[in-house]
This record gives sequence, structure tokens and C-alpha cells, in this order.
Amino acid sequence: MTSFVPCAGKSACTEDGSHCRGCGRSHVEIARARDAINALADLAAERGYDNVEVFAEYVAARLIKKVEHQRSAAV
Repeated sequence: MTSFVPCAGKSACTEDGSHCRGCGRSHVEIARARDAINALADLAAERGYDNVEVFAEYVAARLIKKVEHQRSAAV
């Protein structure tokens, strides 16, 4: 398994090569995460949620459960 390393900030990001020198994640991984976040933000905006924090907490909790389920199924 690998630990997630969050972005170190826009000023630390690098666009060249295959991996960001700031966080060490691949540019493909960063793009996929950005796309998923943008899709969730678009959904919240389209629905007009005034309690986006609750939506974000729900998504985070479901994500954790989904990953745990996938890991247990892989064993």
C-alpha cells in the first residue's frame, strides 16, 4: 500500500516530467483526482446545495466505506 501525499501548494507544483516534484504523485493521478473533485463540485453547484459541508462529509464517508469494501473483497 501507498500513503496519499496531498498537494504541497500551487507554488510547489511542477508540470514537467511524469510526477510532481512537490507531492511526488503522478500527473495522471493528480488529473484523475482533480476530475473527480470537479465532478462533485459541479454536482453540488447544479443541485444548489446550501450545506455543501454536509455533502462533502457524506462523500468522504462513502468513499472510505467503498475503499474498505474493495480492500476486503480483494483479500
